[in-house]
Amino acid sequence: MTTTLSDATVLIVDDEQSLADLYAYWIDEFAEAHTAYDGTEAIEKLDDGIDVMLLDRRMPGLSGDEVVEAVEERGLDVRIVMVTAVDPGFDIVDMGIDDYLIKPVDQPELVDTVERMVVRSSYDDQLQEKFQLVEKKVTLEAAKTPHELEESEEYAELTRRLEAVERELDSAVEEFDDTDFSVAFRELPDGGPIDSTEG
Repeated sequence: MTTTLSDATVLIVDDEQSLADLYAYWIDEFAEAHTAYDGTEAIEKLDDGIDVMLLDRRMPGLSGDEVVEAVEERGLDVRIVMVTAVDPGFDIVDMGIDDYLIKPVDQPELVDTVERMVVRSSYDDQLQEKFQLVEKKVTLEAAKTPHELEESEEYAELTRRLEAVERELDSAVEEFDDTDFSVAFRELPDGGPIDSTEG
């Protein structure tokens, strides 16, 4: 299993070809990059050799959401990052994605995100689930008002799931050092690091 950025293979999916090519150019300095310019091509190129997929959400033909569903149906072990201009809704709680970035993104953010995804690939399913839930929680808290969060059943369920996973992982989390978490977690929107010990 790929655990270092230099060994990773990244598939960039965006119907805006110039943007997909730009992302590939950025990523190719650090890892192997491939492009697909629509959802159908993405599914054709997806296989066990792809470690991370950067996926546009709104595309003609197959949408990013449909590509995510196809990945789940095929049981592929790939970290999926939505890179999109579409503001996140509460529907992302149940999507099989690992992170959600709002365009525009720059090279450092994109490369850091890919590196986090590669690091996470070495973790077991339960710890990966915690990472997914935390990223979704951070994404929604940055995009929604406190009132919207309070009124959302999806957000409440996300919080419950995260608390349950954290309780189960309390003993395992203690085995990871601060370096692991500083690489695996992005910073919160206010610039502060996520507290990996919080339970």
